Amino acid sequence: MPSVILNHFQQNFPKAKDIEWELKGELYKVEFEIGIMGKDHDVWYDKNGNILKHKEEILSSELPEEVIVTLNKHYPKHRIKDVKKISQGSDVQYELEAKSKFLGEEWDLVYNANGELLSKKAD
Repeated sequence: MPSVILNHFQQNFPKAKDIEWELKGELYKVEFEIGIMGKDHDVWYDKNGNILKHKEEILSSELPEEVIVTLNKHYPKHRIKDVKKISQGSDVQYELEAKSKFLGEEWDLVYNANGELLSKKAD
């Protein structure tokens, strides 16, 4: 692992634990946990130590208000789980599962920060 990447990682995520590194093509991917609840993070670095993508586990209560309003409108009887915040530069998306035992359906959904649905597929 190049020292420039390790230095940037340690500066950005000093409380990281259970750290696992992997080389994927020309990118360095690190998986780790932070906090008492052990929230999962995946971060992709380029060879210069720049973060290209950051995927982190969040609570559904941490979703932007616009996303929550849209979910409540279109999926009121669904349980929201496996929520992830994905940042790539200034672009932020939210990936989640909406599951309804009552309706017998489960969806993988992706929203932008404004609550616009970007992707929907049956799970």
